[in-house]
Amino acid sequence: MTAHEKIRFAIVGCGHIGKRHAEMISRHPETELLAICDVRSREDTGATAFDVPYYRDMRTMLAELPGIDVVNVCTPNGLHAEQCVMALEHRKHVVCEKPLALSKASCEAIIYKALQMHRTVFGVMQNRYSPPSQWIKGVVDAGLLGDIHLVQVNCYWNRDDRYYKKGNWKGSADLDGGTLFTQFSHFIDIMYWLFGDITDIQGKFADFEHKDLTAFEDSGLVNFRFMDGGMGCINYSTAVWDKNLESSMTIIGAKGSVKIGGQYMDKVEYCHIKDYTMPVLGATNPANDYGTYKGSANNHGFIIDNVVDTLKGRTILTTNALEGLKVVEIIERIYEKRNEQLV
Repeated sequence: MTAHEKIRFAIVGCGHIGKRHAEMISRHPETELLAICDVRSREDTGATAFDVPYYRDMRTMLAELPGIDVVNVCTPNGLHAEQCVMALEHRKHVVCEKPLALSKASCEAIIYKALQMHRTVFGVMQNRYSPPSQWIKGVVDAGLLGDIHLVQVNCYWNRDDRYYKKGNWKGSADLDGGTLFTQFSHFIDIMYWLFGDITDIQGKFADFEHKDLTAFEDSGLVNFRFMDGGMGCINYSTAVWDKNLESSMTIIGAKGSVKIGGQYMDKVEYCHIKDYTMPVLGATNPANDYGTYKGSANNHGFIIDNVVDTLKGRTILTTNALEGLKVVEIIERIYEKRNEQLV
């Protein structure tokens, strides 16, 4: 691929996130949107603003448009593995929305196929691009906090019947997978990115407000140890009334303490580190606004930038498929503890 060629994308799944991908691709000077695919009609998805061929079947799209370079998989979680593998079998690079899949085994199948076909799988973990995330990554990697003693992640969001609707994939065991997969995998990714893998997992789980809306828990208190030393916990809930409360990470190290908070881990609320002066950070993009609810940072433009720069040999990918697998595997191990409580 030459430096002057445009990279040609197709979107599979045209919900809120799929349209966000389509917008970013349409605006980028080095990319071209070739097609959109969704099982629903163009009118039902609201994709009428995009003047590109519209397909109802992914296989048909791949067969009729061999010029596609990259397929962006933006469908319900439980469809990611099958569709990523299908795109890879047609020798397309893949951008996969979080989570990469709903099991470690499915992630392994994606990675195996990518290696076999010599193609790249880009994970979508856009919160890594927020200025507080970039800053704390530098602080941790430089060892400025010293040995890490404690890490606490709090995720308290609202997801009520405005989000979970009867007959929708959201809330189902097979297509959604669970609160940690759909709502909070971004924050597990940040934790893994900073501190590595975890062990000695223990937890308590409950479904306070969603018994008639979902097939899984809405809240959990999970504690563990980091394999590289220190202890941590994740406290989460989607049972918060009316609107999101916070997504935060508190880090206690031998040489300092930091808290990154706000509703979407978008503000440094506390920084006290030995012999260190906190720099002025750039502005954080606002959260994705879906009308009745809000999600994580609107950083998808950085994802498309990274795909372009990686495929043109200017950089390396920001979030690789192995990192996506590790996030899924961590959630899977946490949910093993949840499932033990249900027996």
